[in-house]
Amino acid sequence: MTDTTPAKPLPTITDENRPFWDGCAAGELRMQECSSCGHIRYPIQPLCPCCLATEFTWRTLSGRGEVFAHAVYHRAFHPAYAADVPYNLVLVQLVEGPRMFSNVVDGEVRVGDELTVVFDEVADGIHLPRFRHVKEA
Repeated sequence: MTDTTPAKPLPTITDENRPFWDGCAAGELRMQECSSCGHIRYPIQPLCPCCLATEFTWRTLSGRGEVFAHAVYHRAFHPAYAADVPYNLVLVQLVEGPRMFSNVVDGEVRVGDELTVVFDEVADGIHLPRFRHVKEA
């Protein structure tokens, strides 16, 4: 019997976003930092949304944040994710300022949970940033 489940969509890597994806492959969460005002921006874009400057550098972030909002999906909205339900979707507030959507890989999720980034290799050389709970020492 042949598996007819479609493959999960993969990110499209371009010259503009390659430093982000190269960082993920290296175990680092990298985002653009405006050279003019210092705003850290995500998603990747050509202009700073605060001051409209075009100059930026790539900054490695701590990868720490907290759950700002979350939802649990009990129905796959793409057939490739049918085997994953239920799965969570979280909006992570990074300590450096940006917010990003991702998943928490290690259990139940509540608003305010402290998280740290982990990288999940989903295809050869492609690592997705996901998050796990920060363990109390």
